[in-house]
Amino acid sequence: MDSSILLDLVKVRMYFGKYKGRLLCDLPVSYLEWFAAKGWPPGKLGQQLATIYEIKLNGLEDLLKPLRRG
Repeated sequence: MDSSILLDLVKVRMYFGKYKGRLLCDLPVSYLEWFAAKGWPPGKLGQQLATIYEIKLNGLEDLLKPLRRG
């Protein structure tokens, strides 16, 4: 797995919508569930949102803690 994918989740901010400006890793699960039901945005952002959704869904947020400090 490419570690830059995880790094992006703690550095990239949502650039539109209700949570504009919030780090992807800080988006609420309810917002991610909405995307999961309606469809992910195309491209890299959609992949990032789907990845953070799976991380949160499976209780793996601790994986991101060391990256947030870095």
